[in-house]
Amino acid sequence: MTDHRTEHTPRAPRDLQAFIAGLPKAELHVHHVGSASPRIVSALAARHPDSRVPVDPEALAAYFTFTDFAHFIEVYLSVVDLVRTPEDVRLLTYEVARELGRQQVRYAELTITPYSSTRRGIEARAFMDAIEDARKAAEAELGVVLRWCFDIPGEAGLEAAEETTRLATDDRLRPEGLVSFGLGGPEVGVPRPQFKPYFDRAIAAGLRSVPHAGETTGPETVWDALTELRAERIGHGTSSAQDPKLLAHLAERRIPLEVCPTSNIATRAVRTLDEHPIKEFVRAGVLVTVNSDDPPMFGTDLNNEYTVAARLLDLDERGLADLARNAVDASFLDAAGKARLVSEIEDHTSAWLAR
Repeated sequence: MTDHRTEHTPRAPRDLQAFIAGLPKAELHVHHVGSASPRIVSALAARHPDSRVPVDPEALAAYFTFTDFAHFIEVYLSVVDLVRTPEDVRLLTYEVARELGRQQVRYAELTITPYSSTRRGIEARAFMDAIEDARKAAEAELGVVLRWCFDIPGEAGLEAAEETTRLATDDRLRPEGLVSFGLGGPEVGVPRPQFKPYFDRAIAAGLRSVPHAGETTGPETVWDALTELRAERIGHGTSSAQDPKLLAHLAERRIPLEVCPTSNIATRAVRTLDEHPIKEFVRAGVLVTVNSDDPPMFGTDLNNEYTVAARLLDLDERGLADLARNAVDASFLDAAGKARLVSEIEDHTSAWLAR
């Protein structure tokens, strides 16, 4: 990212926020169920009253206050349990796209964990049809292009890895919008090398490798993701800052990091925003993208993450536009789509600065 730092008296934050609000964007690290807004979560909870998730949207704020990463996973899985029918899946997917569109997100690679739904009894074909129907409607009606990353829930073990790989590589089931293959969930006690055979199969089927790594473990987990899982992007990668050789490797190979600042604070992966390693990443020349992860659960959205990045990196409008271009560059969008989105970013920035 080119270093466009504010060299004049900084504009009022609301001016930058207005620029960000209109800035066309791509998002690369955002979870399907984790993007369910309080309105949708409460509607699903009301539909499934045996759940312990609060129906009252205001009570969800307290429910989504996490003590640590393990507690976050526990709460996250309770929300996953609300998605029980193909109709639930379709509603959730379309509404996530609607929220992305409100933030001027033109393109998003949504991380989906199909195993969480199929093991709860949703038939695989019905699940695929639901997300694809929502994807096509979102593009036609909202102007939001969605693509899928199917990820293995690491805490569920190799059974989940096998099922996720099957769903991602079976030509009779594989959805048209699927572009990548990931690995999420807890990292502690879930070594990355055990998933190598599954990533090998997914890569052989034409999918791109985008595992989470180095969020709550050390840089060795990132190395494992690179060497064993052939990662093309790293989800989080927070601990990479602890290893100068790793930072140099990421910078030299142009391997992007999907950075989620507010998420890292909420899950206690990083103590405070001022201690967030995003500054070290940029100084080392690593390609950084900014993302929201599980936005309603963390009380954030992508616009807010850009505001956070502007403060942490001392960015002006041109710097923020560079950050938006980073996400486009690091995406798996086709070349024509990338060119269109970069042009939109440039047009917005030029018009804003000409005011």
